[in-house]
Amino acid sequence: MIHDPLSYTTAFIIGLLGGAHCIGMCGGIMNALSFAIPEQQRNVRQVTPILLLYNLGRILSYAIAGAIVGLLGGYLQKTGSQVGPTLRIIAGLMLIAMGLYLAGWWRGLTYLEKLGGYLWKYLQPIGNRLMPVTKPSQAALLGIIWGWLPCGLVYSTLTWSATSTSWQQSALIMFSFGLGTLPAMLLTGAFAHQVKVWIQKASVRNIAALLVIGFGIWTMGWTLYHRGHGHSNHQDQSSHQQEMDHSAGAHDAGHQHNEHKD
Repeated sequence: MIHDPLSYTTAFIIGLLGGAHCIGMCGGIMNALSFAIPEQQRNVRQVTPILLLYNLGRILSYAIAGAIVGLLGGYLQKTGSQVGPTLRIIAGLMLIAMGLYLAGWWRGLTYLEKLGGYLWKYLQPIGNRLMPVTKPSQAALLGIIWGWLPCGLVYSTLTWSATSTSWQQSALIMFSFGLGTLPAMLLTGAFAHQVKVWIQKASVRNIAALLVIGFGIWTMGWTLYHRGHGHSNHQDQSSHQQEMDHSAGAHDAGHQHNEHKD
């Protein structure tokens, strides 16, 4: 299970590194939010509240999803001692898959995103009815809806957050992840063309992908190390207990022999 406070920092960095993917998934709607305001009123003062509230709504959806999987993960972990480590290993594998996806080396996560499409087909029409966005309250509602857009990066982080010690921690991990995606999303809304050109550079995507893969490997390695260490300690304790039981048994036998002699 996740115990270290660095989990929030790690989640934030994963969101930050996934900026390239976020722009590809949500960049279009960020542009739409910026250009929905009439050109004569399109200034920083008008656009910023709409972009911020849309993204805060989106991040709130991530936190809600984190709370849900945290409750589910907590329940599953109570059913067996190996469930938590297994979930963490799966999360590590998904982070590795996400890194490969970011760089375009392997597209396997698209199948997972298709599964999320079953829920999205019911939510998307609700989001479409909120367009075009002309006021901040609309933007916040749209963000809450759009936060459920099928996304392999979100699913990878959700699996990881499910190994938390509580649903509150799982929700905070997803909130931290959402904050990590915020810089790329805000820049996309304000400087769409410039950011798109920069983020599409192979070197930028590859570096981000390798770092995400590194997090996945670290997650699996950390889990396997502590799993083996815990198993070793358990064996040592069992051996020690057996020795104590054997000594106690020998002592009792000797005591009974002396009593018989007497």
